[in-house]
Amino acid sequence: MASKPIVPHQPRGAVVTGLGKQKNAEAERKNRRVLGDIGNLVVTNKGVEGKPLQQQLNRRPVTRSFCAQLLANAQAAGENKKLAALVIDGVVVLDEPRAQGGRAAKAAAPQKVTLKPNPDMVIEITPDTEEENKLQKSINQRKSRKGERSSKKKAQTMTAVLTARSKIACGLTNKPQDPIYNIDAADVNDQLAVVEYIEDIYKFYKLDERESQFPDYMGSQPDINDRMREILVDWLIEVHNKFELMPETLYLTLNIVDRFLSKEIVTRRELQLVGIAAMLIASKYEEIWAPEANDFICISDKAYTREQLLVMEKTILGKLEWSLTVPTPFVFLVRFIKASGPDQEMENLVFFLAELGIMRYTTIMYCPSMIAASVVYAARCTLNRTPFWTETLKLHTGYIEAQLMDCAKLLVSFHTRAAESKLKVVYRKYSNPQRGAVALLPPAKFLLDPSKAC
Repeated sequence: MASKPIVPHQPRGAVVTGLGKQKNAEAERKNRRVLGDIGNLVVTNKGVEGKPLQQQLNRRPVTRSFCAQLLANAQAAGENKKLAALVIDGVVVLDEPRAQGGRAAKAAAPQKVTLKPNPDMVIEITPDTEEENKLQKSINQRKSRKGERSSKKKAQTMTAVLTARSKIACGLTNKPQDPIYNIDAADVNDQLAVVEYIEDIYKFYKLDERESQFPDYMGSQPDINDRMREILVDWLIEVHNKFELMPETLYLTLNIVDRFLSKEIVTRRELQLVGIAAMLIASKYEEIWAPEANDFICISDKAYTREQLLVMEKTILGKLEWSLTVPTPFVFLVRFIKASGPDQEMENLVFFLAELGIMRYTTIMYCPSMIAASVVYAARCTLNRTPFWTETLKLHTGYIEAQLMDCAKLLVSFHTRAAESKLKVVYRKYSNPQRGAVALLPPAKFLLDPSKAC
């Protein structure tokens, strides 16, 4: 292989020798422009990596290899020959490519090139990569220390601890607020739900139940007592179940019986007649296909004639002044079950406790809305639905938990004694799996604990 001539290194700004004279003025102009661009660029025969030259300059000095590359580019522009620039022992050597046989290139004629900066050029200073990494690492460390300090738990002072304990002892801790739900949102498009008037309807029920409330009448009845009434109601619930009547019919029947007994003295023999006459009236009011008078005579084992039944029906309507549109516990139960967020088990248990309640004479001291609200409360306690009394229920019932406690305790006591009671119609009815067998659920006996705060 031929030896390559060594060209001594020329200082910056001096005359740089190359291969051959440049006769083409255009090539000389390009050469001067290229030599005026000082920076640490990688220059190829096709240009500076396809980017504008101003964006790729820095302030590093011209190296020998870079100078050789500039000379090679200038020579290639003038002679259409590709020359390679090599640096051997710190000396720039020009050589032709191996494709031309590897011959040594002839020494080029010297050229005077003055390295001057271009005033129109913007020199971009590239930061040192190592320094940049150190700076970024320092920033990240400061951020991590700041995050550690913010994540540390603040130390509580003795005053803050004592204040918090005092609030807990006094029951003043901030409990999470129970949201109030719109229970009618799903029924906006249901015309039968009458969402526009439902609140006004129940306000009217609340006012009307006070006017239709009947007093304690058993003391004025010389021939009957509360035990006889319970037996009558237990039998009427069974008749209602056999005829498969609507729930509204049962609650209206008992309302008619109690209102009539509070106004009229009835003998023991006529008590059952009052019961079937009241159910006949309620069936005509609530049912689409009401049982006939003969059906009630047959179910009472023909203890009364048809004429006696019709006479009693007329007597009852006269005493009640034909007032049958009254708020019973059922109308409130429907609304309060909806406010409780019902499911089938909850609904079955509510009606079980409600029928246990209306069967007992001791519950007549409570108005229908309070009975219904207490039933829902006792059912939620039985099923352990927490919280036992929500803000939504408080809004729609108008009662707080403390107001319902006495009536709820009565209902739980009825549930506790239902299995051993001789009057088992309600217990058997709701022990059926079709009704969820809710009568078999353990009662909420913790409500009967006298130590529980009311």
